Amino acid sequence: MFETTFLDVPALRAVHGTVRLPGSKSISNRVLLLAALCRGRTVVHDLLDSDDTQVMLQALRQLGCGVAVEGARAVIDGLGGRADRPRRAELFLGNAGTAMRPLTAALAVLGGDYVLSGVPRMHERPIGDLVDALRALGCDVRYTGQDGYPPLAIGEPQLKLDQPIPVRGDVSSQFLTALLMALPLAAGRPGTQDIVIEVVGELISKPYIEITLQLLARFGVQVRREGWQRFIIPQGAAYRSPGDIHVEADASSASYFIAAGALSAGAGGQNGLKIEGVGADSIQGDIRFVEAARLMGAHIGSGPNWLRVRRGRWPLAAIDLDCNHIPDAAMTLAVMALYADGPSTLRNIASWRVKETDRIAAMATELRKLGAQVHEGEDFIRITPPATWKAASIHTYDDHRMAMCGSLAAFNPAGLPVRIEDPRCVGKTFPDYFETLFAIAEPAGPLPVICIDGPTASGKGTVAAEVARRLGYHFLDSGAIYRMTGLAARRQGLAPEPAHEAAIADLARALPVRFGAGRFRLDEEDVSDAIRTEAAGMDASRVSALPAVRQALVELQRDCARLPGLVADGRDMGTVIFPQASLKVYLTASAAERADRRHKQLISKGIPANIDSLRADLEARDARDKNRASAPLKPAQDALLLDNSHLSIDQSVDQVLSWWQARQPF
Repeated sequence: MFETTFLDVPALRAVHGTVRLPGSKSISNRVLLLAALCRGRTVVHDLLDSDDTQVMLQALRQLGCGVAVEGARAVIDGLGGRADRPRRAELFLGNAGTAMRPLTAALAVLGGDYVLSGVPRMHERPIGDLVDALRALGCDVRYTGQDGYPPLAIGEPQLKLDQPIPVRGDVSSQFLTALLMALPLAAGRPGTQDIVIEVVGELISKPYIEITLQLLARFGVQVRREGWQRFIIPQGAAYRSPGDIHVEADASSASYFIAAGALSAGAGGQNGLKIEGVGADSIQGDIRFVEAARLMGAHIGSGPNWLRVRRGRWPLAAIDLDCNHIPDAAMTLAVMALYADGPSTLRNIASWRVKETDRIAAMATELRKLGAQVHEGEDFIRITPPATWKAASIHTYDDHRMAMCGSLAAFNPAGLPVRIEDPRCVGKTFPDYFETLFAIAEPAGPLPVICIDGPTASGKGTVAAEVARRLGYHFLDSGAIYRMTGLAARRQGLAPEPAHEAAIADLARALPVRFGAGRFRLDEEDVSDAIRTEAAGMDASRVSALPAVRQALVELQRDCARLPGLVADGRDMGTVIFPQASLKVYLTASAAERADRRHKQLISKGIPANIDSLRADLEARDARDKNRASAPLKPAQDALLLDNSHLSIDQSVDQVLSWWQARQPF
């Protein structure tokens, strides 16, 4: 997951290949809570690993559940029938509505001494209608802050279940879901008859209630439904673990890749983009996003667990659509509307106002930045595509869907990049969203590359690595590539000599290297220490003198330029490897300063060193590098010079980033 303060997404042209989606957040947290309310053990497969599910898992641990997680598999030992369950807990639930609402209802019915709180935005999300319904059936739920909003304190209930329980249906379907999941806990009490829930007003987001009903049935509770106004939990209903249960992939997450396929100029020709994990038989209402995308002109095929998408009509067709059945996925339609042949209107989306942020206001604000005309109402948004596209920095409001929707603006026909602020917010439902998008995307133009060249011990590797970290870009250490080539050759029994030049060149072309977090991997083995030896340095010099090997490594280094961008350090990055780089920096320092740095570095490692000898060695190395026949050390003609003799690493990094920002259109 990108941990940067912002992420610049280059202009994108197409998507190709296959994408596998993570599990559904809505299903994951429902299944976890239902498993916790059962007697015995439930094994959950394909569980989403996200902020919201982590919040739920931690809450279940605090409530006394056995919780063991390994990858996408979780084993939950439930609380059902346990007299020794903890009856006091303070639960912090972040901004996870799928945890706050159902846990409030379940704990209010079970009874105890609980406090439920979250982040400031959670304390702005209304919960009053659920609390009113719980109080009506005799639960003790109190506000500890502003009335109608979390935080909440929960005590012991005096349940009264002989009358229908009213709950408003026009605010959030999560309120009804919470009651449906909690009330089976009371259905088996002596003297309890059928428990009836009556929806007051129109029920929004019906598909999410359908998910809840289907999952309740999987856990042994068959709820009778009379239209969408009356729900009946039968007397004696009780949860039973299904033993094993699989979480379906997230249909809302599928919407971003359906949109990408519809916007893609290539989309893999006739094959399109394949989306695995969700298909025509999905139990999620957001699968009906497929119908909306088809209305706009996307070509979409489907099977039991897959979709295949490619561009059809272009520009997309404008739509006027009631989106009550796809409230989350409808946000993706708002961005697709930027590519339509006229104004599009999305209606019946009042629930957007009470999500992670006020999504109607947020979407209107951010789409205007891109050049669109937007009119918003209490429960609708109307979008007129940009006459002229603008490069924009998209504020995400700590809302995962704003970030993922915003990335789709990178397909704009003007070839402009888009900046996503706080990209880490996608961790709520899809931590690897951007990595997944970049793995299948094709840039519309040259990838952004920053080259940082300079002499030995100038600090270029440290500066380049930190610049890459702050931008979320890939990092290329050219010196490490040569050292790893020498190491790989030695392991193959190939001495770095002219007699083995062709064989080492073949080895270099497919060298399985990976950089990250200051470590270097060769075919997944960490060789960071092995390539820092004096012998590895000598072998690097020998392989660099072999022309065929140098050429093979030129190609390998150029292949390291991948989305979203690259920071490369070396001695010929800007002159030979990436002559068209977006920014070239020549980093240097006096020989005296570099010798002092190297001396301190060696002494700190317990290695004896003489500063005068180090300086002489550096000056001799500089002379050799400047006068070598192939790619001599020199600044590229368009490089910016940075003498960091009297600068800290952070100051050097800040200067490079300042130069980079000055070249961005935001």
